[in-house]
Amino acid sequence: MINKVVPNAQAALAGLTDGMTLMLGGFGLCGIPENAIQEILRLGVRELTCISNNAGVDDFGIGLLLQTRQVRKMISSYVGENAEFERQLLSGELEVELIPQGTLAERVRAGGAGIPAFYTPAGYGTEVGEGKESREFNGKMYLLETALHADFALVKAWRGDTAGNLIYKGTARNFNPMMATAGKITVAEVEELVPAGELDPNHIHTPGIFVQRIFEGKSYEKRIEQRTVRG
Repeated sequence: MINKVVPNAQAALAGLTDGMTLMLGGFGLCGIPENAIQEILRLGVRELTCISNNAGVDDFGIGLLLQTRQVRKMISSYVGENAEFERQLLSGELEVELIPQGTLAERVRAGGAGIPAFYTPAGYGTEVGEGKESREFNGKMYLLETALHADFALVKAWRGDTAGNLIYKGTARNFNPMMATAGKITVAEVEELVPAGELDPNHIHTPGIFVQRIFEGKSYEKRIEQRTVRG
């Protein structure tokens, strides 16, 4: 049986260098690879292109990498709750490609499926469509969008086994399964790591064939962006 376990985030991110493109799973702060982000911060690698739904918040998630100016470009769906992301975008310090959320998800999925490009109606007639090929299908206009790939895909799962099979929990699944398929090296950090064979095959969301390195994370904060309570 193939064993893909590495001891920690430091070993998992071996080979990460300046200028690489990263995919980081998560939606807001839900299901983000917290340990991997902390290791990127420690490594101090720079000029990164980060593909993520958003950039976390100012003092957590990808927002930490923005503060240290390690990110050159963000490919995202929205600025979200991150004031520093907004400031760097408006000042021109950070290159940003904002993409409709469904298009972002499909571009990542296409990258993992070996589909080089696809047509979508989202963004046609707006700034999103400037400079892109368009085509009419059944009386409706569509934009040609290209697939996304990454040098490293960093994902977070609830449970995983030594062969790299992953199970996500609830909404923490979000972008993680798609990104797990589209990296040259996919690193999975999990809350619980079990021997191969312990996971019910019917419950596995990401087959181990897509994962090159897996480790059991620690000290997860699982922060909430906006806490709402009933008065």
